[in-house]
Amino acid sequence: MENDAIDSQIDAFDARIIAALVEDGRMSVTDLAARVGLSRSPCQARLKRLMDEGYIRGFRAVLDPVKLRLEHIAFTEVKLSETTEKALSAFNAAVLRIKEVEACHMIAGSFDYLLKVRTRDIRRYRAVLGEKISALPHVASTSTYVVMEPVKDDGA
Repeated sequence: MENDAIDSQIDAFDARIIAALVEDGRMSVTDLAARVGLSRSPCQARLKRLMDEGYIRGFRAVLDPVKLRLEHIAFTEVKLSETTEKALSAFNAAVLRIKEVEACHMIAGSFDYLLKVRTRDIRRYRAVLGEKISALPHVASTSTYVVMEPVKDDGA
């Protein structure tokens, strides 16, 4: 993690704790403390504070999409028919319920949202697009870009 991306409220030890956990979120507090150069108790207190203050939002398993037969990725541009706060809120709430959508970003540009959609194959993607994404509130049009090969994908 780059130092300029870190808030001024955390110091070098906090930054090392965060960097170590990004590499291995399952390490014990004892191992974490040794790695960052602190004793266990201060490290545990810092970790708790980083979590309480929202610097660390949680821990999760990174899954292998190939083993889970979910290796088809498509990026879908979504243009809405209107962009009032009410329309945006309705879209935002509804897109959260589509499990195949791994990421959703509001975009400043010629379309309104960019979705990362993961399915097992193109046939399933077509169904998700037709039955779920196109049915979201205020969707006027979509455009799809199919991933040929992921080169870097830290989002898991």
